[in-house]
Amino acid sequence: MKFDELNLNRPLLNALEELGYVYPTTIQHKGFPVIMSGRDVVGIAQTGTGKTMAYLLPCLRQWEFSKNKVLKVLVLVPTRELVVQVVEVAKKLSTYMSVKVEGVYGGVNMKPQMALLSGGVDILVATPGRLVDLVLNGTVNLKTVKRLVIDEVDEMLGLGFKYQLTTILNLLPERKQNLMFSATITDDVEALINHYFNGPVKIEAAPTGTPLDNIKQSGYELPNFYTKVNMLELLLADNAEFKKVLVFAATKKLADQLYEQIGEKFPGQIGVIHSNKSQNNRFDTVKKFQSGEYRVLIATDIIARGLDIAEVSHVINFDTPDEAENYIHRIGRTGRADKEGIAITFTTPKEMAYKAAIETLMNTAIPMLPLPAELVIVDKLTPDEMPKNLVKNIQDKFERKEPTGAFHEKSEKNKKVNAPVSRGEKLKLKYGKPKTRGQKKKK
Repeated sequence: MKFDELNLNRPLLNALEELGYVYPTTIQHKGFPVIMSGRDVVGIAQTGTGKTMAYLLPCLRQWEFSKNKVLKVLVLVPTRELVVQVVEVAKKLSTYMSVKVEGVYGGVNMKPQMALLSGGVDILVATPGRLVDLVLNGTVNLKTVKRLVIDEVDEMLGLGFKYQLTTILNLLPERKQNLMFSATITDDVEALINHYFNGPVKIEAAPTGTPLDNIKQSGYELPNFYTKVNMLELLLADNAEFKKVLVFAATKKLADQLYEQIGEKFPGQIGVIHSNKSQNNRFDTVKKFQSGEYRVLIATDIIARGLDIAEVSHVINFDTPDEAENYIHRIGRTGRADKEGIAITFTTPKEMAYKAAIETLMNTAIPMLPLPAELVIVDKLTPDEMPKNLVKNIQDKFERKEPTGAFHEKSEKNKKVNAPVSRGEKLKLKYGKPKTRGQKKKK
């Protein structure tokens, strides 16, 4: 099926043609007629399956022009980066339509966003926290919303936005169309669906845990951090094959450590993003990776989950994720739009249990490759990798010891006693006997 076989109008078809899109993805052609029918929808699809266009196309197809700019479509996403990218896609699709699309997110001054929305907006893309702020100060009115889209809802709940999300849902009008897209359906997601959705239709692009068919998976068993660094350097030395590489690190600290190790060896080719980086720094780094100025991007799960980057040739899991579902999200960053992708995972002996959980979820084994002959295996461990008793011994060695010089008891008068002493006891110590005022003379 091609896009021109869907019930799309000429403005949308022209925009799609300019963007170079011909064939809809599974979630797009499955979801389009159901969303057009007005039913509530729950879309289950991994990252990289085209969820953004799956909900934007029918929303724009049903668009009715109005001179008054009132909020009709509200899109909630978990991260600032995803706000920017959804707004960009919506503006490109509505190139030949009179639709005002804006995005708001936290971590920046709210006043410019208030000014931006003061003249009205048709489609608003927002993170939950900032939207609640704008609703409470009267900038945004939710009573006119006709369609609500909640994208990456599992990640939104995982980031702690449950209170803000339920607050927004309670403020929205009851009569509206609800669209939800998620890679996994957790208990919390199921509870939201049962409470706020009206007989939703479930659409699956791929069952949870099913790896995308066009992603080639493999792995290496490596003993420690520094050997992983050496392995990554060997892979990145192949510039021709590893053209656009997304490297996942488990923590912000690990991402920075990795960048320090390989940044100088590949000058000007590597960027790193995580939540401790400034917003401008994150946007600039992602832009350089998208344009090809950076060949490698080191990122944490939370940040990379909100990225929509095309043509990633390789995903490298520098660590094996301890949550099996996160592996699915990670590898879904490559092999997008029906293109082939490659996912490589580094696993230490301690991480083998995580790998087994991933394979159980996917019902597929990750092939382990032999280590290259030129790989240098290092015995050196990071402090986090050292056995706890060894770390304790090192700490004990440098602990401050008590002084061993001459020592004598203090004299009695110099000894401090914290117990309370009455006035009578003080006088007895001074005069050797109790001191009284004597009896009062009778008049």
